[in-house]
Amino acid sequence: MKPMKNSKNLLRRAKDLIPALSQTFSKGPYSYVEGVYPAYLSRGKGSHVFDVDGNEYIDYVMALGPIILGYNYRKVNQAIIQQLENGISFSIPHPLEVELSENMQSLIPGAEMVRFAKTGSDAGTATVRAARAITGRDNIAYWGGGGVWHDWFTAITSKNEGIPKILKKMVRKFNYNDIDSLKILFEDWHGEVAAVYMEPMMTEYPKNNFLQKVKQIAHKHGSLLIFDEVITGFRFANGGAQELLKVGADMVAFGKGIANGMPLGAITGKRQYMDIFNKVFYSTTYGGETLSLAAGMAVLGELKTKPVIKHCWNLGKVLISEFNRIAEELEVNIKMEGLPIRSSIICRDKNEDPSLLLKSLFYQETVRRGVLFGPGYVFLCYSHSPSDIKKTLKVCETSMKSMKIVKNAIKTNSVKKILQGNVMKRVMSF
Repeated sequence: MKPMKNSKNLLRRAKDLIPALSQTFSKGPYSYVEGVYPAYLSRGKGSHVFDVDGNEYIDYVMALGPIILGYNYRKVNQAIIQQLENGISFSIPHPLEVELSENMQSLIPGAEMVRFAKTGSDAGTATVRAARAITGRDNIAYWGGGGVWHDWFTAITSKNEGIPKILKKMVRKFNYNDIDSLKILFEDWHGEVAAVYMEPMMTEYPKNNFLQKVKQIAHKHGSLLIFDEVITGFRFANGGAQELLKVGADMVAFGKGIANGMPLGAITGKRQYMDIFNKVFYSTTYGGETLSLAAGMAVLGELKTKPVIKHCWNLGKVLISEFNRIAEELEVNIKMEGLPIRSSIICRDKNEDPSLLLKSLFYQETVRRGVLFGPGYVFLCYSHSPSDIKKTLKVCETSMKSMKIVKNAIKTNSVKKILQGNVMKRVMSF
């Protein structure tokens, strides 16, 4: 690895200019192993990224999920360039709004109508506003991994400064695969729940018809079921988790993979619910920005004609199974947990508790050998190759072997001496 002189210089300049050092908390240097990881990337190609000092990495962060086909993907680039020659934003709607809506309708179950957004957070918040308008209620039953920065959700997180405290009373969490926790919530909030807002799945499958039961309970109490498919959409299946799990929601929020890195989100749903957008105020100048719509058209075209989902699932299966086999053989307490398409690397201490310190040590060793893992999920894209997986597993094996030294360091409380950067920090909790 080349010295990170340019990365460190840019970070020094940013400290006087940019609050939080990044536009996205999860991309900030504190979310990685600061001092070891590059602080800035300059370009990407396929499944690889390059930092500002010329170092190359196999990337498993994929810009926190949006890169589903690969960086600098030719057909997406061509679509953007072609549209750029005709204009970006216009005074009245562009035909791409209709064309992409029709494409999404043909791909996504229950997408009778479509409305575009710029981010998954915007799309999710719009569905919550719609549900409240439809039901005349305020409260939201929630389950998921977070990520929505708007007030209605962030009120229940540790980063809730500047948000009216009353909003915290309007959102309550329930537990996945625990239908009783949702029943109790509805009993406590009898007749007050506007919607159940949830990710249909994260890293485990629903059990005992869990999602069907959630839908039944929501409808029984006059509430809407909203799926947050910002991550699962276009990754778990072409039609998202609704298609994979064969459970439809009343409204669905999409983002991330819809445009392979261009800023685009979407809301889909049944006409009887989507009609409310004729009344509620959801209007944004850049909702019809054409470069993102053109990118979305290209992505959906690739999903329909190429085995994108199958490719990612198959490579993910190999990565998880071989990673865990190596860890077991080396007797290191590291495991890749979750699904082939959305997994997490967990490093546990001697008490079997997840340890950010040990995870930071493991990531330090992998990034120094050219593999970029992130603070959240392990994502694959269509451009990842079997050779990428082979090299990654070799790097992980070497890194795990170096982690064996840490066993003695744990006993003597000298682990931090081995870590050459800062321990990774969690962005927020709730």
